Amino acid sequence: MRESLYDVDPTDPRAPPQELWDAMSEAERRRVLATLPSEPEWAAPPQGDEHRKLKQGALDALEQYFRRTGRRVYLASELPVYYPGERVFAPDLIAVVDVEPRDRMSWVVSAEKRGIDLVLEIHVGGERGKDLRRNVEWFARLGIPEYFVFDAPRARVFGYRLPEGGARTYEPIIPQGGSWTSIILGLDLVVAQGRLRWVHGGALLPESHELIERLTSMVDQALRRAEEEARRAEEEARRAEEEARRGATRTKAP
Repeated sequence: MRESLYDVDPTDPRAPPQELWDAMSEAERRRVLATLPSEPEWAAPPQGDEHRKLKQGALDALEQYFRRTGRRVYLASELPVYYPGERVFAPDLIAVVDVEPRDRMSWVVSAEKRGIDLVLEIHVGGERGKDLRRNVEWFARLGIPEYFVFDAPRARVFGYRLPEGGARTYEPIIPQGGSWTSIILGLDLVVAQGRLRWVHGGALLPESHELIERLTSMVDQALRRAEEEARRAEEEARRAEEEARRGATRTKAP
C-alpha cells in the first residue's frame, strides 16, 4: 500500500506545498481536504459586540448588493484560508470574484485553483502590528490583490493594493474625497458616523436591518394612506347618505 504523501499536523494545520499537491492522487487530495480543520483551535477568541457588528455589517451589505446585481462573488467571514505550505488564517472578511458563491468549510487554494482577491480586517483593540505590519507583508507575498484594515478606535481605513506586473509588495491606496476604492469589487469604502460602510455611485450600500426598516416604513405609510382613504370614503358616504335623507325630507314636505 502506498504511504500517505502528506499528513496534516493538528497543532499547525497547513495545506500541502503545491508540488506535493500536484503529485497526489484525487483520493489523497480528498483525504487531505477532509482533515484540514474548519474550526481549528487557533481561531481568534471573540472580540466583543463592536467587532461582531462591524464585521457582520460589512459582510451583509456586500451580500445584499451582489445578490441584487447578480455578480458572482464569494464572500465569507472568519473562514479558514489555506495557501500551499502556509500557516492557516481566517480574516474578518474575504472576497473572491467570478466564482460560485456556494457554501464552503474552508478555502483551499490548491483545490480551488486560485487564491482570494480581497481581505478586510477590523481592528477594535489589542496589538495593531498583526493587521498593519505583519499581514501587509504576508498577504502581499501570497499575492492577495487588495487588503483593507479598518481601525475602529481611530475611525481610519488603511488600504493596500498590489501593483501590476506580479509584484509582491503592496502600494498604499490613497483615499480620494474620504473614500478608498476597491478595484476588485468596484466599490468604495468610507467611514460614516464612526462605522465602516461600502459605497457605490456615491450612495451607501444598505445593510439588512436598514432595508427592513425602509420596507417597514413603506408598509406603514401605505397602511396609513389606505386607512386615510377608507376614512375619507366613509365620510363621503355618510355625507351622501345625509344629503339623500335631507332631499327625501324636502320632497315629502307639503
